[in-house]
Amino acid sequence: MKHLLLVISLFVSVSALAQDIHFSQFNLAPMVYNPAFTGMFEGDVRFIGNQRTQWRSVTVPYNTVGGSVDARGILSQEKLAGGFSIYQDRAGDSRLNTLAINLAGSFEVAQSYDSLHRFYVGAQVGLTHRKIDYSALTYDNQWNGFAYQSSLDPNEDFARDARTHGNLNIGGAWQYRKDKRHDIQAGIAFHHLNGPKQSFFDDPSIRLDLRFSVNGSGVWKVNEEWDAMGGILFQRQGTFMEIIPGAGARYVLEDGRGMFRTIFGGVYWRTRDAGYILAGMDYDQWRVGLSYDINTSDLRPASNARGGLEISVVYIFERIVPPTINRRLCPEFL
Repeated sequence: MKHLLLVISLFVSVSALAQDIHFSQFNLAPMVYNPAFTGMFEGDVRFIGNQRTQWRSVTVPYNTVGGSVDARGILSQEKLAGGFSIYQDRAGDSRLNTLAINLAGSFEVAQSYDSLHRFYVGAQVGLTHRKIDYSALTYDNQWNGFAYQSSLDPNEDFARDARTHGNLNIGGAWQYRKDKRHDIQAGIAFHHLNGPKQSFFDDPSIRLDLRFSVNGSGVWKVNEEWDAMGGILFQRQGTFMEIIPGAGARYVLEDGRGMFRTIFGGVYWRTRDAGYILAGMDYDQWRVGLSYDINTSDLRPASNARGGLEISVVYIFERIVPPTINRRLCPEFL
């Protein structure tokens, strides 16, 4: 049984650790997916918060929470942007905890003659700390012949319960922006170029796989009241692959000077796993998104189709620059 437990634990450490933190609302967690998206917004400073709860109906819920802040015009350079992100994920009975802290930077390398098309490159460095709690697990050696007894020594030895590694990620991005109702962006990114070690059993051959991702999202004005919205994400990491296409619409309630208020909704599909519905609103500098995953995988009988609830909140701060008033002296006062 000890060998079986070792195999199961190895499977958990390989399969669970081989996948990164992820969100359904990928367009509202930009630095999770591409460092080149850092600073790709209209304003001066952007604050983002994300929270996701998954599999509450099946087991101990998986919880992911965190956020980011990024700013444009770093070091007084208009084309340079920088950002900071921190995310924590806790999963399963063993309370497998992942804490990722990253610094990102992006640079605008080119733009079209009319400034509608812009091209960016970005890089991200940081640390990820993972820790597992073996005390929360149960073992066959704790069966006394009549009942389970937690006080019994499981007689299991583990090499370590935590590991920390560095992160090195790069990406490129393109943006077409005419105004806030005509805005499309897309990018490609490579995460974990350093191939960090992952094994809790000190096996040097087990490393975190390279994650390759391509994603895009956009909004396009249809008429004075309606905008079309959509997005797509493709990711591959080792043997795991994720594809999420989706589309929706936004109804504009108010679009005036210093005011932009809308409600929006959409439907997205994570192939071979789940579909999810999205609803939200824009209120001036704020954006709030709420989504719910409906499980369609082989786990459906246990989950009763219930997957994950996710909420994202975005606030963009923009400095108000007072207009320059040119005064002309009247000759009669000279």
